Amino acid sequence: MGRSRTPRDAVSTTPDPTSAPAPATPARRSGAGWWLLLILLLAGAGAYGWKQWQARSQRERTETQIEQQLSAIDGRIDAVRRDQRAQVQRLQQADATNRVMRDELLGIGQRAALVEDTVAKLSDPDRYGAQALRLDETELLLTMGQQRLTIAGDLDGARRAYVLAGQVLDGIDDPAYLSLRQTLQQERAGLEAIGIEPRLQAMAELDAFAQTMTAAPPQLAGTTRERAPWWRRAFGHLIDVRPSERAVAVQPADRLAAIAGLQLEISLARAAAERRDATGFRAALARADGWLTRLWPESPELQRERARLKAIAARPLSLAIPTLGSTLQQLRQLRASS
Repeated sequence: MGRSRTPRDAVSTTPDPTSAPAPATPARRSGAGWWLLLILLLAGAGAYGWKQWQARSQRERTETQIEQQLSAIDGRIDAVRRDQRAQVQRLQQADATNRVMRDELLGIGQRAALVEDTVAKLSDPDRYGAQALRLDETELLLTMGQQRLTIAGDLDGARRAYVLAGQVLDGIDDPAYLSLRQTLQQERAGLEAIGIEPRLQAMAELDAFAQTMTAAPPQLAGTTRERAPWWRRAFGHLIDVRPSERAVAVQPADRLAAIAGLQLEISLARAAAERRDATGFRAALARADGWLTRLWPESPELQRERARLKAIAARPLSLAIPTLGSTLQQLRQLRASS
C-alpha cells in the first residue's frame, strides 16, 4: 500500500502565487498602453473626419445658397428686361395712338370744312335741278361708253365717254356721290390698262400673217431635191414618190388653188373676228393650217409659221374687264334709293 498524501504535501505542491506571475506584469502594461494609444488615434481620426464632413457640408450648403441667389438674380434681371420691353411696346403704342389721333383730328377738321361747304350749298334753291341734269348726263355718257366698247369695240371712244362722265360728275357736290367718283376712277384705270383692243390686235396680226403668206417659198422643187437622198436625186426625174397622207402641191395650178384656199380661210377668220365669233375664228384658222401643210414642205419654217398661226388663233376677241359697267349700275342704284 502506498503512502497517503497529507495536507502539507498538498500545500507544498501548489505553486506560489507571489513567485510565478511576477515576470508578466510589464507585458500587460505595455499592451494596455498600445490599446490606449490606438483608441486615442481612432478618436482623433474620427474627430478629424467629423470636422471635415462638417466643413464639406457647410461648403455644399454655401454653394447651394449662392446658386439660389444667382438664380434669383437672373430671374430678377429677366423680369427687369420684360418690364423694359413692355415699357418700350407701351411707348410705341402710345406713339402710334398719338399719330392716329392727330390724323383723326386733321380728318375731323377736313370733314368740318366739307360740312360747312355742303351747308352753304344747300341754301341754293337751284341746286336740285342742276344736279338731276348732271346725273342724267353722267348716266347717258356711261351708257354710251359701255355700248361703244361692247358693240363696236371702240376703246378710244369709250375712254373719251368715261372722261366726259367724270368731268360732269365732278360738278356734283353731293357727298353721297363720293363713292361713285371712286368707282368711276377704278373703271377708267381698267380701261387705260388695256393697250389695244383684243379684236383689233388679232385682226392686225392676221393681216400681217396674210401678207407673208401671199406666195409659197421660192424654188420649192429645187430645195426639196437638194434635201433628198442621193438615190432620189439620181432617179427623181423618172419616179417621184410622195407620202399620200400629206402631199405638197408642186404643180403651178395646184399651188394657186392652195394659195386661194388659204386666203379664203384667212378672209373667213377676219369676218369672224369682226363679229366676235371666237368659234368661227378658230375653225377658219384651223382650216388655214391645213392649207399651210399643202403649200410648205416639212421644215423648220413650216413649224414656225404654224406656231404663229396657232398663237393668232389663241387671241381673245372680247374684252374682259371685271369693273366694266359697275359705275353705271351704282349710279342707277343711288338714284333709285334717293
